[in-house]
Amino acid sequence: MPLLINREPVENDSWTLVDEDTLQQSGDIIVPLALYQENQDSLSNREGHLAVQVSGDDNIDTVLENPNQFPLIAVFFPAVRDGRGFSIARLLKRAGFTGQIRATGDVSHDRLDFMTRCGFDALEIPADRYSEEVHNAFSEFSVRYQGAEDDSRPVYRQ
Repeated sequence: MPLLINREPVENDSWTLVDEDTLQQSGDIIVPLALYQENQDSLSNREGHLAVQVSGDDNIDTVLENPNQFPLIAVFFPAVRDGRGFSIARLLKRAGFTGQIRATGDVSHDRLDFMTRCGFDALEIPADRYSEEVHNAFSEFSVRYQGAEDDSRPVYRQ
């Protein structure tokens, strides 16, 4: 999947999403939150960086208590109609998370700009949805009606 970090394409990504069968893989891994919670002790002794993937179905209270224990938190969007990932990104930022927030799953062109405004700095775009047009998504709107986490463009005021 093509990856944009800070709105720029990245060729090499050191992170790998693992599941129960590949949990002991070496290197930098992203572990689904439930799997991380089940294997937290064994994962603490491994080499390489460790990150978690959360979704709207997860209770992220334990992550919010100490968000900077992870250098990266991936937020999974299961479907375009599920916007809970936007709220998760905002909650992470408000909790003081300073690492990378990565959008994964159903990441589409029409949501990219708002994702970055909510706090995402990395976007995994499915290969079948990626084109050079994706980069235009960040400048399609010149005026906003709502403020955002990192907003450098004017907000409409009456």
